Amino acid sequence: MKAWEIVSDGGIDALACNERATPEPGPGEVLVRMRANSINYRDLSTVLDPVVRHIPYPRVPNSDGAGEVVATGPGVTRWKSGDRVAGCFFQDWPAGGISAPAMATALGGALDGVLAEEAVLREGGLIAIPDHLSFEEAACLPCAGLTAWNCLIAGGGLKAGDTVLLLGTGGVSILALQFALAAGARVIITSSSDAKLERARAMGAHETINYVATPDWAKRVLELTGGRGADHVLEVGGPGTMEQSIEAVAVGGQIAYIGVLTGGAINPLGLMRKSVRLQGVYVGSRAMFEDMNRALALHDLHPVIDQTFPFAEARDAFHHMKAAKHFGKIVISI
Repeated sequence: MKAWEIVSDGGIDALACNERATPEPGPGEVLVRMRANSINYRDLSTVLDPVVRHIPYPRVPNSDGAGEVVATGPGVTRWKSGDRVAGCFFQDWPAGGISAPAMATALGGALDGVLAEEAVLREGGLIAIPDHLSFEEAACLPCAGLTAWNCLIAGGGLKAGDTVLLLGTGGVSILALQFALAAGARVIITSSSDAKLERARAMGAHETINYVATPDWAKRVLELTGGRGADHVLEVGGPGTMEQSIEAVAVGGQIAYIGVLTGGAINPLGLMRKSVRLQGVYVGSRAMFEDMNRALALHDLHPVIDQTFPFAEARDAFHHMKAAKHFGKIVISI
């Protein structure tokens, strides 16, 4: 089989598509014929700087993939050949709170990822794909989808009528837009592109802010909410946007901290003054994934795919992610 591998710190163009022996599933393991991958910013960061992440060579990148079961190892009872499945980002986080052992089972980092024609995954590290989704759509869910779900629903306790502030129009933010609207929330979303904001409005976003035209976007959020602020903020920018997120959040609101796209320092004083809950969110458990999939099926929700690349052009897909012009998810079809 073929697999893309990180073989050096040379970045995207140093990714190598190499031949590997088809893996054999051991006890409690499942062999999956991968049909699609999606790329997260975390995957791009791993490719660009594997040294800081202590990635051994060679390492197969990408945490998010979907495919079909082709073989099962001894003792496997949950899956059979032909089942449509997606891999869980953490191969061993079935339910409950996050733990250090669970974090040590992340695909595309601690473990080989799924940017390969075939992959062996743990029996408990797989989840059934909803019938209404394609492999490409299902591949968008394990990291970005579940992160959005955890931020708003599983960990966020989103209620109908709440106001949600989303930063940017990447994979997590657009899936969060879909979940928030399905839950009956009001959504404000930012972008540097008027064309992307128009697409977000077409999807149902209630208010949009171009943060280039309106650099003090937190003030605009307060204006749009009558001075109250947003109940939930999905913070994907990091230190460079955090102070405005703190200004934009409501008293007693919550900020889900999920991305570090910008540098700088954070002044935490506003968190105390407004009694804000700042919660780091690192994907979610398989139990959360199962809940999310039921909601997706109930509301007939489909992840938004910006562009799909063939397996042989995986490098181009990473370059597209690096250019940061996408809306929704970037997918590699295998």
